[in-house]
Amino acid sequence: MSASPSPLLCGLPPVIDARTRLVVLGSFPGVASLEAGQYYAHPRNQFWPLLSTIWGVDLRALPYAERLAAMNDHHLGLWDVYAHCRREGSLDRAIADAQLNDLASLRVRAPGLTAVAHNGGESARSRRVTEALGVDVVRLPSTSPANASWSFDRKLAAWRAVFEAHGLL
Repeated sequence: MSASPSPLLCGLPPVIDARTRLVVLGSFPGVASLEAGQYYAHPRNQFWPLLSTIWGVDLRALPYAERLAAMNDHHLGLWDVYAHCRREGSLDRAIADAQLNDLASLRVRAPGLTAVAHNGGESARSRRVTEALGVDVVRLPSTSPANASWSFDRKLAAWRAVFEAHGLL
């Protein structure tokens, strides 16, 4: 008897508005994020600590809706490259049967878009699609706790440089 396939998982909606200039694209939410219905909900993920340090406000102390509002106020959008996939656990290497989000819609969702930043290698696999948008496309070091080869300070320098280059500071 073969094992049944994992269920098809559905990602989170985009956090993008007309003011968005930079969109950070993750790969697909991890288990903690899907359970919470919140981006980067794993307590060891460094996404919120990085933004908190860059902007000088402790976003982790705010309710989730206020974190998202602060992102919008700073012209930052957030989404994932995959709309659906099958995956056991949270590791990107376990993603199977992935279906891309409508990344081409980013230009309509964010008319002032100047850049897309891929949060890690799995997200950057869709770089061909994001480069077709005609904006700057960069790969940032993953904020995942699985990316232990980059220190927080090294990640911070890379993320800050992209935010500065696109007027998000």
